[in-house]
Amino acid sequence: MAHILIMGAGLGGVVMAYEMKDLLGRDDDITVVTKDPIYHFVPSNPWVAVKWRTREAVEVDLAPTFAKRGIDYKPVPVIKLEPDENRVTLADASVIGYDFLVIATGPELAFDEIPGLGPDGYTTSICHVDHATAAAEAFEQFCKNPGPIVTGAVQGASCFGPAYEFTFILETELRRRKIRDQVPMTFVTAEPYIGHLGLDGVGDTKGLLEAEMRQHHIKFMTSTRIAKVEPGKITAEEIADDGSVKKTVELPFGFSMMLPSFRGIAPLRGIEGLVNPRGFVLIDKHQRNPKYRNVFSVGVCVAIPPMGPTPVPCGVPKTGFMIESMVTATAHNIRQLLDGEEPTHQATWNAVCLADFGDSGVAFVAQPQLPPRNVNWSSSGVWVHNAKIAFEKYFMRKMSRGESEPFYEKAMLDILGIGKLKKTTESA
Repeated sequence: MAHILIMGAGLGGVVMAYEMKDLLGRDDDITVVTKDPIYHFVPSNPWVAVKWRTREAVEVDLAPTFAKRGIDYKPVPVIKLEPDENRVTLADASVIGYDFLVIATGPELAFDEIPGLGPDGYTTSICHVDHATAAAEAFEQFCKNPGPIVTGAVQGASCFGPAYEFTFILETELRRRKIRDQVPMTFVTAEPYIGHLGLDGVGDTKGLLEAEMRQHHIKFMTSTRIAKVEPGKITAEEIADDGSVKKTVELPFGFSMMLPSFRGIAPLRGIEGLVNPRGFVLIDKHQRNPKYRNVFSVGVCVAIPPMGPTPVPCGVPKTGFMIESMVTATAHNIRQLLDGEEPTHQATWNAVCLADFGDSGVAFVAQPQLPPRNVNWSSSGVWVHNAKIAFEKYFMRKMSRGESEPFYEKAMLDILGIGKLKKTTESA
C-alpha cells in the first residue's frame, strides 16, 4: 500500500491526481492538499478581467469530483515540508506523511520585488481569478475616465503569452466601447524582442506579434526593466546589450496590468537539494528530484534554465500541454517505482498555445518547447479565438468529470503527432 501526496490543485495537480488514480491499485491512496479550494481555469482570466466571463463560469468545485474518484482532498495550505521525514505540516497544524510526493504548487507571485507593483500596489494582475475580478472593476472605473494604458511583463517574468493576450483583448474591448481613440497603449516587456516569449520565438511569432502591435497602434518597449510603480506612473529603464541603462522613461497610466516574476512558494524555499535559489524544484529527466528520490515535481514550480543570456532576465514559460506531459511521465514513473522498477518515462515538453486577441489570435506549436525543435510553427487568425473558446469549454468539462485524457483526445493528438511521452529506448 502506497500513499501519494500531491501539493497543489491547479492544472498540474488536478490532472496529476486524475492520471495517478488511473494507475494505482485498490490499496493505494492519493491525497491532494491545496490553498485554493476551488479550481479556476487560468487561461480564461484575461476574459474575466474585461467581464467577458464571470468567475463562476471558469471555476470548478473539486471536492465532489475528487470524492467521486476516491481521492482524499484537503483544501488547506502546506506551511512546512520536511522531505527527510517524508511529511508535510498544514496550516491547521495537521501532519501528513507520504511515500511519494508530487509538488505541483505553481509559483508564488513576486510582486514585492518591484515597489508599487501588483494588486496591493498600483497595477492590476490576471495571474489569479481574484486578481482578474479586481482588474475588471478597475477597468470599469478607467473607462469612465479614459487615459493611457500600460501592459506587459516585468524582468524575470516567465509567462509572456497572457500579457500579449490581455493587451489585445483590452484593445478589442476599447474599440467595442468606442473609446479606443482616447487611449494610448504601450506594451512593456523584458523580452529582447516582441514575440520572444521566453522561448527565443516560435515560428514567426516575432513577425506576427510585431505586425499585430503596429496594426492596432500599440507602442512597445523591449529589453526593459521596471524600476518602480507610483500612482499613475511607471518608471522603466531600457537596457543595453551590455546590461547598462540606455534610457529611463516615465510612463503615465490610467490603467496598467504588468505580469510579475515568479518564485517558489515559501515552504519550499531554502531546502537544500530540493530547490534552486529562486525556490523552483530541481528535477531530472524523469521529473524526479536528484536528492529526494521519492519527490517529483510538475508545472510552473519546476526549475528550468533560461533561454540563454538576454539584456533583461527572462524566464521560460511552462505551457499547459507541457505541464500535462510532465504529469503523464510522472504518473508512469511512480507506477514503475511501485512495481519495483526504475523510472524510464520522459515528458516531451511540447508546447501548444492558443493566444486569444478578442476577435483573432496567434497560435503556435513548439516540439519540444525549447529549441532546437522538430516542429516550429505559428499562425494567426479568427480561428484561434474560436479554438480557444472551444478548448475552454472542453477542458472545464474534463476537470469537472474527473478525466485526465479521454481516448478521443489521445487519438486526436496521435494523429497530429503531438505526444506527451518521448519515444526513447528506455520507455519504448
